[in-house]
Amino acid sequence: MLMVRYGNENLDTDQSMNILRDENMQCSKCPIRHRAVCAKCDDDELAVLNSIKVYRTFKAGDPIMWRGEPLEYLASVVAGVASLSKTLEDGRTQMVGLLLPSDFIGRPGRAQIEFDVTATTDVTLCCFKHQQFERLVDDTPHLSQRLMELALDELDAARDWMLLLGRKTAREKIATFVEMLVIRSRSEDVEGNRHSLALPLTRDQIANYLGLTLETVSRQLNALKKEGVLMFSDRRQFTVLDLARLHDETGDDADGGMIF
Repeated sequence: MLMVRYGNENLDTDQSMNILRDENMQCSKCPIRHRAVCAKCDDDELAVLNSIKVYRTFKAGDPIMWRGEPLEYLASVVAGVASLSKTLEDGRTQMVGLLLPSDFIGRPGRAQIEFDVTATTDVTLCCFKHQQFERLVDDTPHLSQRLMELALDELDAARDWMLLLGRKTAREKIATFVEMLVIRSRSEDVEGNRHSLALPLTRDQIANYLGLTLETVSRQLNALKKEGVLMFSDRRQFTVLDLARLHDETGDDADGGMIF
């Protein structure tokens, strides 16, 4: 086993795990600084967080956490995308969520993780030892306030996803998924109404996530391409050519009112 220094404690980790510890990376320079769990922390609070953090990296397809295992660390996604899933007793697996940069993994006060967490792309996490982080939450109002905001945002997203799975058509599901990626990507590669990014999931994984078949996902993405809403440079890299048109395809009312 490889021992990694974690603040004043040791963290056991498998040798196959690639550990990244950039001593020069300060919290104030972090790319997710203003939207992660530390967003409201002042300089003194950031200094404490900086002293107990460690970066861990995972290759696409690597398991990050298994459902039911002890929750030894909590983490923010710094880069990449991970999936949340649950497996039934008969082996069926359902993807129930995605974790994108600035999303938080784990809950203070919980002894174990409730989902399987898997890297769908290469992922970098900013990790905090569970017990150390809980002590810090008790002493840092800004941290506990931000955790509450993240939890409420997650609740809103879950309610939106209930609507998507229960009421939206296949076209609306695909458009909503792509729009979510655009909104969450915060990509700098934006030119007017165009947004370029990469699908973090295979089409088969998208089908699992949206409750569709692989054929339906491919058919709807191809239709959006033919209609000039999307442009693909390969199977994963694409550009949204018309964001307003994409939103129209989601079935959501732009002004928030009822759709008649």
